[in-house]
Amino acid sequence: MQPDSNQPPTVGSDRPLAPSMEEPEKPRHKGVRAIVWIGVLVFFVIGFILVLRHSSTSTATATATPAAGGKRGAGGAGGVAVTSATAQKGNIGVYVDSIGTVTPVYTSSITSQVNGIVTVVHFTEGQMVNKGAALIDIDPRPYQATLLQSQGILDRDQGSLDMAKMDLARYQAAWARNAIPKQTLDDQEKQVQQIEGTVKNDQGTVQYDQIQVEFCHVVAPISGRVGLRLVDPGNVVQAGGSTVLAVITQIQPITVVFTVAEDSLGQIQPRLAKRAKLPVDALDRSDKTKLETGTLLTLDNQIDTTTGTVKARAQFQNKNSLLFPNQFVNTRLLVNTLVGATLIPTAAVQQNGTASYVYVLKNNAAHLMPITVGVTDGQTAQVTGINPGDVLATSSFDKLQDGTAITISNRPIPANPSGSNTP
Repeated sequence: MQPDSNQPPTVGSDRPLAPSMEEPEKPRHKGVRAIVWIGVLVFFVIGFILVLRHSSTSTATATATPAAGGKRGAGGAGGVAVTSATAQKGNIGVYVDSIGTVTPVYTSSITSQVNGIVTVVHFTEGQMVNKGAALIDIDPRPYQATLLQSQGILDRDQGSLDMAKMDLARYQAAWARNAIPKQTLDDQEKQVQQIEGTVKNDQGTVQYDQIQVEFCHVVAPISGRVGLRLVDPGNVVQAGGSTVLAVITQIQPITVVFTVAEDSLGQIQPRLAKRAKLPVDALDRSDKTKLETGTLLTLDNQIDTTTGTVKARAQFQNKNSLLFPNQFVNTRLLVNTLVGATLIPTAAVQQNGTASYVYVLKNNAAHLMPITVGVTDGQTAQVTGINPGDVLATSSFDKLQDGTAITISNRPIPANPSGSNTP
């Protein structure tokens, strides 16, 4: 018997149940939802790819490869703007720098050699005086009176000597005629010798009193500048006392004493042995203004073991009196001169640890070249590793690498705000 198709299936039957018209079709809704999520995912992937492409394009524009950079540099556009300098061939000095003290050749502190009252002060404070110029007068009258007494005693004893010599002449004539005994002649000769001794003693006393009178008139023992006035008229001074009447310091010429490291003696001593005149520059404390140029006189005879330095003395004419006693100055001793060296500005030298290098500008590109820096004098450095005539970069180091395309600017390039000068 065939089952009726219009009858609902019974429980346990193999015939599938027909879907109800009132229930939603669940598989269809799931497919639509998957399509929406796939679309959203594709949108985000496309956006991410666009962002990466934009970032890559910006990086390629900012940092060019050496080959591409060379092509852009040839066209004069797109390269890093730099200022340049050319390596020169010239001479540069080898200097030994130090700190020194201006030291006068002579300094005289004058004290009184006699007791008395100051009557006149002839100098003014800070005056330049010559040797022998009058400085101070002390009342000389007591010493003039003593001198007069000594001169009187000398005249008296000189008369006695003349009389004794006349008697000696008579005795000698009488002895020649055998008119007197020999003893009388001998006694007279000894008498003359005694009086001669007395006269010499009187002469010494007179000379001493004359010197005392001269001490009352104090004069400058050297040429130089007088310091501040230390005594006034009416002051009482003592012989051998500690009171200083005046201080005179020689200004022209003047010397500077400075220290040299013992490691520099190997450069200096051979030149001194050949009697070479080594120039010495004296600069102010800022080390920018040169005050005077002099000549090295000599080195001290021993090294200070506590500092490992030796003292040196240089002499300066000081015609403009720019060097002042006890002034601290910076000194530069020229010990040698390098002839025909390669010279570049110190602004072109870059450091990478202990290594030095420069950027040589060639074919519109910067090429990193290692160098060895030798002598440095101010803003100029002597180097090896490049040749005179090479064009070097002096700015924009934070943007340069080996092979970077460049354009040379005639205007100063502002410094990198970060302060970095290394690639």
